[in-house]
Amino acid sequence: MEADFLDYDGWRNVRGMKVMRHLLTLLLILCMAACEKPVLEEEGESKETTGTKTKGNVTLNIRQLGAFSFQTIADGQTDMMPTHLNAAIYDMSGNRLKQVNQKWGDTDYGTATMRLDAGTYQLVILAHSSEKNPAMTDLTKIQFNNSTGYTDTFLYYTTLTIGDEALSLDLTLDRIGALCRFMVSDTIPEEVTQMKFTYTGGSGHLNAQTGMGVTNSTQMLIATVQPGQEYATFDLYTFPQEEAGQIRLTATALDAVGNALYERKFEVPMQQDQITWLSGNFFVDEKISSGLWTATPNIPLNKWWAREVFFTY
Repeated sequence: MEADFLDYDGWRNVRGMKVMRHLLTLLLILCMAACEKPVLEEEGESKETTGTKTKGNVTLNIRQLGAFSFQTIADGQTDMMPTHLNAAIYDMSGNRLKQVNQKWGDTDYGTATMRLDAGTYQLVILAHSSEKNPAMTDLTKIQFNNSTGYTDTFLYYTTLTIGDEALSLDLTLDRIGALCRFMVSDTIPEEVTQMKFTYTGGSGHLNAQTGMGVTNSTQMLIATVQPGQEYATFDLYTFPQEEAGQIRLTATALDAVGNALYERKFEVPMQQDQITWLSGNFFVDEKISSGLWTATPNIPLNKWWAREVFFTY
């Protein structure tokens, strides 16, 4: 049996074709990789990478939330623990340079490490339990909204000078919000399926440099209720635009198709780091009230907040 052998030129041509195929395959793979877009977590318009894996020269350790130890809350009172932490670095002109987002359950929750060049920066840290992170592009107008939700919120702000030495900071975050805890003492009627609260006078946006609200927001909460339910409670948060003020609140009971069945209007005194309780019988004979209901003060009890007042309607 005779074997067929390629001469030198034929062998060279075959080898060249194989090399060309390999090159074309490699180019195809590189092209496909170049066309893929990286996936970035986007919450509240923030596109910064989450996590604390980067080794750096600045370490942030949250030690206190108001008067309470962060570790004590984490160990035992998890219902008081904010579910989101956001740490952002800005230059002195207000341009955001870095941001780290954490969620409750992350391994290093409450501790973040980042690398910064020598210089002076602005540091903002937020602790909250909104469904998503706020938009933090502008530190003078950090934006929560009705779809994100308003919650108990804590803030730390400072200017930070970085030199040759690494920094490790132990931080206390202060409560910057105010809470109206609206209580319905009587039984939810059969036809009522939702409670809607719309209020103005506070703000859903805050200035991290001052800790105060900065816009005349119309804030809203819609909550599902069960017919026959008793002593329903609803938490309405806001950022006061001054240390003390008031919100103008409209509370509406809705049926399954959104019709207003009962409605009351209130002016509620609010103050930063204060819980204002407002309770009474909501479902009385006069269904749609045209004027303001009056509120009578009572006695404070809650130690989680700096101040607490009670009103009945």
